[in-house]
Amino acid sequence: VQLVESGGGLVQAGGSLRLSCAASGLTFSNYVVGWFRQAPGKEREFVAQIIWGGGNIYYADSVKGRFTISGDNSKNTVYLQMNSLKPEDTAVYYCAAKAVRGYSRTYTYTGPDAYDYWGQGTQVTVSS
Repeated sequence: VQLVESGGGLVQAGGSLRLSCAASGLTFSNYVVGWFRQAPGKEREFVAQIIWGGGNIYYADSVKGRFTISGDNSKNTVYLQMNSLKPEDTAVYYCAAKAVRGYSRTYTYTGPDAYDYWGQGTQVTVSS
């Protein structure tokens, strides 16, 4: 299983970026996919999750209304569209995946320990 993030970079405050998380070795439709971020000296924090088929999308309050998570089943890729970026959004962004089925598809998974697979991360830097 491999998750590969891309799309990070340097952007001015108020700008936008779209991150991608491409998977090999698993099919996202059977997984919850989460985005997390980690700033220097801080713990890894939940950003957003998506579970296909059940409309189970959930955001951290800090990004609600600015970030949008989506997926393309045909490409086995999950995206994080980030708008109205702020300097405090600066962090390494990671995608993660965990197999789910049945009722577990209705849960929210906001803790990093809940996930089994992780990408290597992509740096997002927002300048003021």
